Formats: sequence, C-alpha cells, structure tokens
Amino acid sequence: MEPLKRRWRNLSLRKTLVVYITAAALLAVVLCEMTNDLCGMEIREIHAGYLDSMEKYYLTNERGERMGDGTYIGTDAFPLSPEDQRTVDILRALPRVTTPVWSALCILGAALLFYRNKLKRPLAELRLASEKISQNDLDFTVVVHNRDELGQLCASFETMRASLAQNFSEMWRQMEERKRLNAAFAHDLRTPLTVLKGHNEMLQFSGDEQTRATAVTMQRHISRLEHYVDTMSQLRRLEDTQPVYRQTPLKVLVASLYESGTILCEQAGKRFSMENRITSLSLPLDGDLISRVYGNLIANAVRYAASQVELCLEETAEGLLLSVSDDGPGFDKNSLEKATEPYFTGEKADHFGLGLYTSKLLCEHHGGWLRIENTVSGAKVTVFFKSR
Repeated sequence: MEPLKRRWRNLSLRKTLVVYITAAALLAVVLCEMTNDLCGMEIREIHAGYLDSMEKYYLTNERGERMGDGTYIGTDAFPLSPEDQRTVDILRALPRVTTPVWSALCILGAALLFYRNKLKRPLAELRLASEKISQNDLDFTVVVHNRDELGQLCASFETMRASLAQNFSEMWRQMEERKRLNAAFAHDLRTPLTVLKGHNEMLQFSGDEQTRATAVTMQRHISRLEHYVDTMSQLRRLEDTQPVYRQTPLKVLVASLYESGTILCEQAGKRFSMENRITSLSLPLDGDLISRVYGNLIANAVRYAASQVELCLEETAEGLLLSVSDDGPGFDKNSLEKATEPYFTGEKADHFGLGLYTSKLLCEHHGGWLRIENTVSGAKVTVFFKSR
C-alpha cells in the first residue's frame, strides 16, 4: 500500500490532472444517471396512484370466466391533477438541468482536490522561501515533499539557496580578508614612511641647493603616501559606519552647510549660492554624516568650478535631498561610469579619488543614494538621505 501511495505522490502534474478530470467525468455521469433514474421512479409512482381509478380489462374464456389479472388500456385516460402535473414536468426537466450542474461541481471538486494534494504545500514552501531570500535570510531548508514537477522546482530552490548561502559566506570571508589586508598593508607602510620622512627632513637642511630641492619633492610624495595610508585605514571604518539618527534642527544644519560652502568658495575665488526648499524644523537624520558627505561634494565642486558653485536643499516625503552643482567642464564619459569607484580619478591631481566613493558609501548606509550627472552649464552631484 505504501509503495502505491508513494507512486501516486510522485505522479507528474499532467498525469495527476488527467486522473482527476477522468474521475470527475465518470462521477458526473454516474450522478446524472442516478438523477435520471430517481426522477423516473418518482414519475412512475405518481402515475401509479391513478391506475386504480381506471377501467381494467380482462380476458375471458368461452364460459365467461376471467383469465389473468387483467390490464389497463390507455394509462393516460385519466388526467393528472395540476399539482401532480407540475411535479411530473419538473421531474422530467430535472435531469436536463442537473447534468451541467453535476459536471461543473465534479470538475470544481477535482480542481480543488488537485490544488490541495499537489499544489498547496509546494507553493507555500516556495513562497516562504522567496520571502526569506528577499530578506537575506538563508538559514532555512526548502522541504521537498514529492518528486513531481513542483517537487523538482522545490529541489532546485533548495540548491539555489545552498549556493547563495555558500557564495554569501565566501563573499563575507573575502571582504573581511580584504579589510584585514588593507589594515595590515597600511600598518606595514607606516614604519618605512616614518624612516623616509626622518631622512628627508635631514636632507632639507643640506647645504646643497639641489639636494634641498630634491628633498622638497620627496617630501611632497611622502605626504601623498601618508595620505594614501590614512585613507586605506579609514575605508574599513567607513564600511562599518552606521548612521546615528536623532532629531536634527534643519535650520542649524543648513546654516552650517552654507557657511562651509561660502568659506571654501571664497578661498578659491569662486561664487557660492544656495537654494533652500526645506519647510520642516527638524528631521530624524545623522547631521554629522550629512556634513561629511557635503564636505566631499563641495570640495570637488570648488576644484572643478570655473566661477560658480550652487547648493540646493529639498525636503521630500522620505528624507532630505541635497545637490551640489558647478559650472566646470562636467564629467567625461569614463567618469560618469566610474567616478564612484574607490581610487578612481580622471585627472593627475593630488588626491586618490575616494571622495565620491566614500560619499556614496555613507549615503547608502543612511538608506539613500548618490547620483552624478552633467548639466547644461557643468556638473551636478545629487545625494539623498532617508529619514527614520
């Protein structure tokens, strides 16, 4: 019995559906025949009640004796009463009416049984698995109940889940390994840089002018390497940074951003303007994180602007929108694609291309995003910070 049940559970969906439909059709035929027979019996019983009132004829022999039980000739000689006639008419029409009804009910029952026995459990398993995977929760197992098509799909889902869990684990291990390597590399560079810096300071006091000039050049490149080591150490801390949400007075934040932009632009001989579209007094944001991102954006804008830098602040239903634009040459095609990658720089300048990367990272930690684009008059960087 158990092998038969197992074979039935593992039967393909197509074959199972054919079995259910065939069984439903046979059941519908049986019910229609039963209905027809029952209606015929009722009709005959109604007519039988009128037979005693009819004239009965007997066969007789030559002596006038009756032969047999006799018979009725013309059973419709006596009309039925109106009530019985209506009943008979209904009983005669009932088989024709119930045929499509029985067919529909049997097909519906077959469909419900097919769904309950073959589709319900695997579909629930797949839906639950999809929800967990969308929430990055891979600590579960997809149970395979049958070996039909849906069972095979559940098995494929389980294989996918296991592969994702393994890949995520490997990716996490590689990320942690990269962070450790960056930290170790930055730490190991500090000692030789310190030695070079000390010798360079001694060379700067040399009596030879050429030696002093060379020492100045060396000092500039040593400073760049020190800055590079510092950024490598900061990247790990940035990747682990999480925003601290608190009710931030927007008037104070806007004033701080305006003051920073004004000072940087005045130092570089550029004009600074601001458009403030904020209406709320405060929002649950991380003001320090926003200031750090803004500092990177305004520094880039001042570096590339020809004469004008503009800050625009706007409040949305979900948070704070901030954009910094300049009238410089704008981003080239390569920069539009790679400007937010770490250590990318489209020019030979005294920086390492981490400003937009760290800004994007901080925005994403704050539930937002960073977008770069070119405008008619220059370049524009827009960032969004989601409020809690």
